[in-house]
Amino acid sequence: MGQNSVIVLLGASGNLAAKKLYPALFNLHRRGLLSDKLKIIGFDPTHMRHDDFVKHMKSCVDQSSPELEDHFKAFSERCSYITINQDAGDDSFVELRERMESFIERDEAQNRHFYMALPPSIYVAVSEQLRRNCYSEKGDSQIIIEKPFGHDLESSVELHKKLEPNWKESEIFRIDHYLGKEMVKNILTLRFGNPMFGALWDCNHIDNIQISMTEDIGTEGRGGYFDDVGIIRDVMQNHLTQLMALTTMERPGSFAAEDLRQEKARVLRLVPPLETKHTLAGQFVKSGDGKHPGYKDDDDVPEDSRCATFCTSVAYVKNARWEGVPFILKSGKALSESKTEIRIQLKDTTDAMLKDTNHNQLIIRIQPHEAVRLKMNAKQPGLGLRTVETELDLTYKQTVEDPDIPEAYEALLLDAFKGDYSESVSEQELEASWKIFTPLLHELEGNKDIQPAPYVYGSEGPDGLEDFVASYQFQK
Repeated sequence: MGQNSVIVLLGASGNLAAKKLYPALFNLHRRGLLSDKLKIIGFDPTHMRHDDFVKHMKSCVDQSSPELEDHFKAFSERCSYITINQDAGDDSFVELRERMESFIERDEAQNRHFYMALPPSIYVAVSEQLRRNCYSEKGDSQIIIEKPFGHDLESSVELHKKLEPNWKESEIFRIDHYLGKEMVKNILTLRFGNPMFGALWDCNHIDNIQISMTEDIGTEGRGGYFDDVGIIRDVMQNHLTQLMALTTMERPGSFAAEDLRQEKARVLRLVPPLETKHTLAGQFVKSGDGKHPGYKDDDDVPEDSRCATFCTSVAYVKNARWEGVPFILKSGKALSESKTEIRIQLKDTTDAMLKDTNHNQLIIRIQPHEAVRLKMNAKQPGLGLRTVETELDLTYKQTVEDPDIPEAYEALLLDAFKGDYSESVSEQELEASWKIFTPLLHELEGNKDIQPAPYVYGSEGPDGLEDFVASYQFQK
């Protein structure tokens, strides 16, 4: 039967709910992973009748399933909707509490999850109303919040302080959707479940590590929002930092949330702030054929904007395991392809016997086409002794028949329902990551002499990028 519980989607008419939350909740229902006592409430200022809400949710889920109608009918029976009256103070939140209480008997416990699919600027005000009117006295309560968690170190600390009087750290689930991706979850198994990799995982064998997330689309329709955020806040301070932490952390005592998050925070505290001398920032201009506009061609972007749409910056971990190994963090929009990967490049082999060998590389492809690939040297067929690069390819779709890979939000929502915080970003991790990036952000944004280098939409990035990464021993 399961535990009485309810998830409230604040911002139920928004883009996040439509693209991610409704499909994830429906898929969890379809897989039989939701308690039959879980209820779903949409909570939003947009006026919708119940039938309209159900129709909206149905339009958001996968329509290809032959059992869609049967599954969705049962799913919709979990759901209801409340229109927020923004002029009525706490009245709508009182109505929300009464709706949640209607699902249980008077003395029953009920777990309550409040998903804040809202602008971060109103997190504090809404969380105060939830705590005052909707907190579960006979069950667990939890707020689920999305990045960005602040704008820099100071604002992040301030946000935590404002949430803290009403919500304990153990009641705040911070979503970084990359932590729910299948290949990200596989990093720890790859590292700690294979002694052959564990033996090589240090500065004695690894030359450099590149962690990259690139997109082949620009900021179409989002220029005004993006100009206040930039690529560093949008991607690097959160997604890429989490990937670096999982790649560099020491073996935790267990995979329990406390042990895992403690080790990630510990290694991030060993990363000094990034410096402009180890950074290359860029901003895209229109494509060569003129079909794709440049960043500043967006009417919502200021003509004098210095916002970085591309950044490569090099980090170091100051401990014995990683001494001297450069971590090349790269992200950008309007580039030649969309992909996210971790590329671990091992040191050169001695050329005393074999000439012209390539670096061994372990490549963890997170998206698209999840894969683990190992590049190695082998003898080229023939009578001579020449080497050729070969590859062990463990692409999921080639090694697993019809892989049913859950979406990231499915994994994260299920963890939230279970009270498993191992894939929630802790306050300690958040503080450590902002300490890495805040000085760089302030320098890039405050020093008007620093201009982002232009790069053409659809290119590899700014001129000089190849030489920049090569200076840290990176080879393609």
